[in-house]
This record gives sequence, structure tokens and C-alpha cells, in this order.
Amino acid sequence: MYRGEKQINNHTTTSLSLPISMEHLKPTPANSSPLTPIGFLERASLIYADSPSIIYSSTTFTWSQTYRRCLRLASSLSSIGIHKGHVVSVIAPNTPPMYELQFAVPMAGAILSCINLRLDARTISVQLRHSESKLLFVDQASSGLISDALALFPPEAKRPLLVLISDDAAVEDSASSVAIGGDVVDLYEDMVQKGDPEFRWIRPVSEWDPIVMNYTSGTTSSPKGVVHSHRGIFTVTLDSLIEWGVPKHSVYLWTLPMFHANGWSFPFAIAAVGGTNICIRKFDAALIFSLINRHHVTHMCGAPVVLNMLTNSPNNRPLERPVKILTAGAPPPAAVLLRTESLGFDVSHGYGLTETGGLVIFCSWKLEWNQLPATERARLKARQGVRTLAMAEADVLDSGTGKRVQRDGVSIGEIVIRGGSMMLGYFKDPEATKKAMTEEGWFFTGDVGVMHPDGYLEIKDRSKDVIISGGENLSSVEVESVLYTNPAVNEAAVVARPDEFWGETPCAFVSLREGLTRVPTEEEIIEYCKGKLAGFMVPKTVVFMEQLPKTSTGKIQKFLLREMAKSMGCSPKSRL
Repeated sequence: MYRGEKQINNHTTTSLSLPISMEHLKPTPANSSPLTPIGFLERASLIYADSPSIIYSSTTFTWSQTYRRCLRLASSLSSIGIHKGHVVSVIAPNTPPMYELQFAVPMAGAILSCINLRLDARTISVQLRHSESKLLFVDQASSGLISDALALFPPEAKRPLLVLISDDAAVEDSASSVAIGGDVVDLYEDMVQKGDPEFRWIRPVSEWDPIVMNYTSGTTSSPKGVVHSHRGIFTVTLDSLIEWGVPKHSVYLWTLPMFHANGWSFPFAIAAVGGTNICIRKFDAALIFSLINRHHVTHMCGAPVVLNMLTNSPNNRPLERPVKILTAGAPPPAAVLLRTESLGFDVSHGYGLTETGGLVIFCSWKLEWNQLPATERARLKARQGVRTLAMAEADVLDSGTGKRVQRDGVSIGEIVIRGGSMMLGYFKDPEATKKAMTEEGWFFTGDVGVMHPDGYLEIKDRSKDVIISGGENLSSVEVESVLYTNPAVNEAAVVARPDEFWGETPCAFVSLREGLTRVPTEEEIIEYCKGKLAGFMVPKTVVFMEQLPKTSTGKIQKFLLREMAKSMGCSPKSRL
């Protein structure tokens, strides 16, 4: 190193541009402590020690109890050999253990990977092997699913050790009685009780150390592990608190799955403000309205499908007091926003990706918009918005020239962003990382949108093959690969069809093989897929065609199929 240069926290800093009299003004261990969201919990245990941290059915914990439980669990993890760089996975609904693991795993120095409950056994098996997960916490209701996933491991592959999360509320689930085909090393609650409450949690050496890894399939069928740093999660957490204006002692209802990008980083956010987490195993509109009134809920999050479910519930009487609800995951229809706010919900709309760790674009509300008619307010609120404070830039670039599109609300381009909460990269995939985060300093989202004259951006389309159903991104390629295994199918292409309930559902266009003695029905094709795909990925519509439209080079013209699916209108009301 040269004069004025110093190595601090694995990063080189320099003061060469400073005058001699200011060379002593530089980063030191006293002013460059690594940023980490884990400190939010430690602080909450002091300030909000006796305030409720988690309420779940008849169970209530305080912040001091939650902190000690997380310390105990981190201690037990360390004692069985979990340490820095190890991946620890969890598959569980929004229960206290799921919340505690957001802190306890990184407190042991490890990396937390939350698994989507809606995935099929094959995809889960692929994720566990790709992440090289050392330990897997399993909610008992998912034991059968995990047993099937582990059975798909090659004989030579090392399986993760298992910890079973027992829950009386899951006993009625038939899957909960299935024995897991793996090595169960302990029960969750036993691990908590065995641990040391005075354990000194392991702080990151660098704020760039990884803290979580979440999987996203993006536009391909191969999963990508999105790795975030302590710094990134710290940044997006505070960013969301400021933008949404979340005050101390808020009461947050967990309608958003914590396996979705760590609940958009709100487990850490609620600890930062000493709020109360109301946990539930699964979404039920009647229960939601009951809990809102019983616990005086102030905040909740969810995809537009959640808003739609609330507004269509027979229990959707006007709220006794306003509840702030933050929605993202898919462009919300203005009509749904209007219906939601008519019940007394104060809707905020944002945009983010797994790669951003949470929401980084908000439709920040302007006071003068309150004077507009309700329908116009809903239209404005349906836009994605502007960058948050910690994001350096958000823009829309022309895919051909790479230059900014006109701010006219019409010129289309790809949405690009850069800022403090961007991922470190894709796990074991440097090529995909380089492609997504270019040398020009942009992250290319793959979403297509426009920029309005007031600087607010709006998504007009998404990556051409991605379907967003109930807030879940699903790959058309993966669905097509299953359709092609059907012996009656000649060609298949899957696109999005509008759906009033889920936003979008997969619509399959299929041509059949010649010479079939019996032609399958739409219902039979759908049933065939049900045994091979997660429920939300199964086509809800199948259209038979003699031949799929193609270009001169033989490529299926999906844009024509998308227009056809759109012209069909909303698919029949469906459930998983």
C-alpha cells in the first residue's frame, strides 16, 4: 500500500486527495463498524424489553425474551459446528421460529436461506443441493414435502442435517405426520433451551459479509441464489421504515410470507421500531379482519392478490381504524386499490426484487393528489413510483440505444437501478451476476416500463416470459418442460392470462402429436401437470392448436400467444 492508504474491514481507503492537515481524518475501527441489521434486535431488547415482540395464537413473547431465545439458538448452532460461510435453510410459515431464525442464523455467523413453501419437492431438492445447505429447519407440516425432496438427492450427495419445528396448530395437517427421510438432529424448541443466553453473537468482520440467500428462478428454469450482505439488508430496512413512515410500537400483521425476500426485510424493521409481530400460519381473510380488530393492527404487507382476497371476503366490513398496507410483487389494478381503500386501508405501492432485498421504488404520495377524484388517485397509486432515499438511481433505458427514454409516459424501455441494497451477486454464478450488474453500474431488472413527466416510473410489461401469479414469479420454460414430457404433446408454449384472483395465471398453448388414438382433454392436461409442478405453476387454461405460430427461423411467436390469452379475458375463478 502507498502513503495515505489503509486496509480497514477488508476494504482499501485512501486519503491522498486530502491536505496534510486533514490526513488524520480517515476511517478507523471506531468509526467504521460494519453495518448489520442484527443490532436492531439487541437494541430492541434494551429499549422495548417488556413490550410484546411476537403474538402467535396463545403465545406471546417480549423483546427481551425474543433476543435471549435468538442468542440461545445461535449458541446451539455454533455448538453443532455451524459457522461463518455455512448456509442454514428453513421451510416454515409465518410462525415465531421463522421470525427468530431471521436473526439467530446470522447471529451464529451463518447465512440464512428461506425456502418457498409453495415449491415442489424437485425444486426444493435442487435448491438444497445448490446452496450446499448444512442444516435445514423444517416445520412439521412440511415434513412430507422435505422427505420427498431429500429422496431426490443423488446417493453420493451430502444431505443437510434436520431440525424439526413442532407446532400444535399444524397437527391437523395430514402432512405433519409424515416421517422425514433424513437425519433429525434435534427439535427446534430443545435447541433453544439448550443454548447459552449469554452467547456473544458473531458480528460480521465486514459489512459486505453475506447474511441471507434467497432463490429466484427469474426468466429461466434454473434457480439462482441471490446473496445479500449485512450492509444491504441494513440499508433496505431503514430505507423502508423511512419511506413508509413506520413509527415506534407499530403492530405488524404477517400476511406477507417471510420466505419472500425475508419478508421484504420487515422482520428486521419491526425490531428496529420495537413493534409487535402478529404471526399466522396461513392467510385467511376472516382471521385477518379478526386479528386487525383484536390487536389494533397498524401495518401489513402483501401482493395485490392479498388485497383482492380481502376485498372479496364476506367479512370485509369497514375497518374500525385505518390500517396501512404496502403492496408490491405485481402491478396492482387500480380497481383493486380503490376497493381496498374504501374499506379503510391506507394503501402504499412499491416495487422491488429478490435482488434488492426489499422495496426500492415507492409511489411516494403527494399531498396535492388528495384533492383528486378517487379513481384518479387509484390510477396514480398504481404506478411503481420513484427511488427510495438509499437508491442512487432508477431509470428506464431504451433496449436498443441504451439511453434514457423520453419522460412522456409512452416511450418504453427496461427498468434499471443502482443503490445501497443491491445483492452481492448470484451464488456460484459469476456469468449471471455479470450479465445482471453491468460494468456501466446498472442492475437490469428485466421489467419493461415507462417514465412519466413527473419522474414516476410505471411497469407496462414484464420480462416477456415471466408470469407473476399471486406475487410469485414463475418460469414459463419450466412449465413448458413438463408439458413436453406428456406423450400426447407435440409443442407447447406458456404465457400469462389475466386473472381476477391471482393477477395472472399460466395459459398453455398446445399442439398435439399426429396419429393419437385418443385426444386428451384440457382437464387431463392440467391434471397431468398437477403431479409434476407446484400448484401456482400449473396451467389454469389449455388451448389446443393445430400449429403454434412461428417465425421464419422456427421460433414460437409468444407475443402473438400473449395477445390471444389477453383477448380471452380473465380466467375462471381459481384456487391453488
